[in-house]
Amino acid sequence: MAARAIHSAEDARRLARRRLPWMVFDYIDGAAGQEKGAARNRAALDAITLQPRILRDVSQRSLATRIFGAEADRPFGIAPMGMCNLSAPGADLMLARLAARYRVPHGVSTVASTPLETILEVAEGHAWFQLYFSGDGSGTFKLAERARAAGYQTLVLTADVPEVGRRPRELRHGFKMPFRIGPRQFMDFALHPRWSLTTLLGGRPVMANFEREGYDFDRTESRARATWDTLARLRDLWPGNLVVKGVLDVEDARALATAGVDAIQVSSHGARQLEAAPAPIEMLAKIRADLGPDFPLFYDSGLRSGEDVLKALSLGADFAFIGRILQYAIAASGERGLEQLWDTLSAELSIAMAQTGRTSLMKDSSQAGRAHRTLASPSARAPSL
Repeated sequence: MAARAIHSAEDARRLARRRLPWMVFDYIDGAAGQEKGAARNRAALDAITLQPRILRDVSQRSLATRIFGAEADRPFGIAPMGMCNLSAPGADLMLARLAARYRVPHGVSTVASTPLETILEVAEGHAWFQLYFSGDGSGTFKLAERARAAGYQTLVLTADVPEVGRRPRELRHGFKMPFRIGPRQFMDFALHPRWSLTTLLGGRPVMANFEREGYDFDRTESRARATWDTLARLRDLWPGNLVVKGVLDVEDARALATAGVDAIQVSSHGARQLEAAPAPIEMLAKIRADLGPDFPLFYDSGLRSGEDVLKALSLGADFAFIGRILQYAIAASGERGLEQLWDTLSAELSIAMAQTGRTSLMKDSSQAGRAHRTLASPSARAPSL
């Protein structure tokens, strides 16, 4: 019943807020500081308009695209998200099955709740491993080598977290991994018995990639020692595709292209790190203009609909990644909720394509749509793309 009530990402969020413990919902939903960065991201996306076109035969539309030379049935994949099994037991594998079905990348977080090998197998190879640099880096390179041995073809270095951002909603709840249960947390869980009982039966969520590594991962540990030399070492170690995620600066993007990375992911980490960061959708257009039309650019942060995806593609992204709204859907109604939201996003995108005169999302399509970005002045408009 709950799955049938999901007609938008906001529906999924509303149901998730009702069903999850406050501590867990605020971990998934929260952003840095007073969350003005998240609001800025949303406002920037809302300011973009898509240009309707008429009297074009758009009866046959394809949502397929290519990423690193492989066919994908959607132009959006699954962003890496830590501890997904907090939303529901088995969430990691729900996402992996979705990735396999639609041949899209599933970003597997360093702090996933399920071992990286298991997710890759269930995703039938449609998984990328996301890597955090941490501490002195020794564990980081061990994980990269483990991912390579497991058969991952793409490594995503997340570079925008030299120090973990302060998220007051988490701090107020005393959110820790693993959980530390005090009177407040006990009451929170007791008032959400459905989640508490299913989580108890499914097993306490853990940071599964560290259970066999012989050391613990502290999600708050400083990651400030990562440098361009770190990137060079990873480039030497990693034979497959190397993506750097968390890029919001044109000069950094240019340097990454020169350093030999295979793609850049424009992202503000969902506004969870630096509250005052610029809206990534605005930086996407600037980075695309600087790097030219051919360098692979991916986008994530704040996407809540199929129209949002089309906006990102229109402003220069080759592929987009969806994050926390998928966890809302899982929390709302498990795998059926996830499938319902995925179908909703697909329908929204397909309808937006029709209304803007598109039949294809391939880069060589001659029917490229146009997007406008509203500037600070109400009368000013960015050039059409």
